[in-house]
Amino acid sequence: MYQRTIAPTATVPDVAVLLAERRIGAVLVIDHEEQMLGIVSERDIVRCLAANGARMLEMTAGQLMTRAVQVANPGTTVNEAMQLMTVGRFRHLPVIDHGTLIGLISIGDVVKARIMQQDTVVESLTAYVAGSA
Repeated sequence: MYQRTIAPTATVPDVAVLLAERRIGAVLVIDHEEQMLGIVSERDIVRCLAANGARMLEMTAGQLMTRAVQVANPGTTVNEAMQLMTVGRFRHLPVIDHGTLIGLISIGDVVKARIMQQDTVVESLTAYVAGSA
C-alpha cells in the first residue's frame, strides 16, 4: 500500500496521527482493493473541526474526505500540474496510471520542479551567451 494512504474507516485522529508522523499535508483514502475514494488534507480537518467541534473526533476519513479529486497521469507536465493546483486551490495531486495509484505530488514538488526547469534555462542561456562572446 502507498505510504500516504488510509482506509475510509480510520478515525479523524488516526488521520491526524498519520499526517503528523509522516510530516505530510494530505492522505489518500483507499478501499481494500486499493482504489482511491478521496483525499483528506489538513484543511479538511480544520474545516471539519470548525463545523463539528469535538464530534469530529468520532468521524471517519470516509466521512471527512473530499470525493471529487482531480488527478494527474504520468504524462502531466509540471506546468499542467501547477495550473490544476492553482485554479483548483488545492495542494496535493494524486497520480494515476491506467487506474492504478502511483504517487501523490504536492505543491512543493511542483515548485521544486519548476525551479529546476528555470535553473536549466538560465544555465543554457548563460552557456550560449558565454560561447558567443
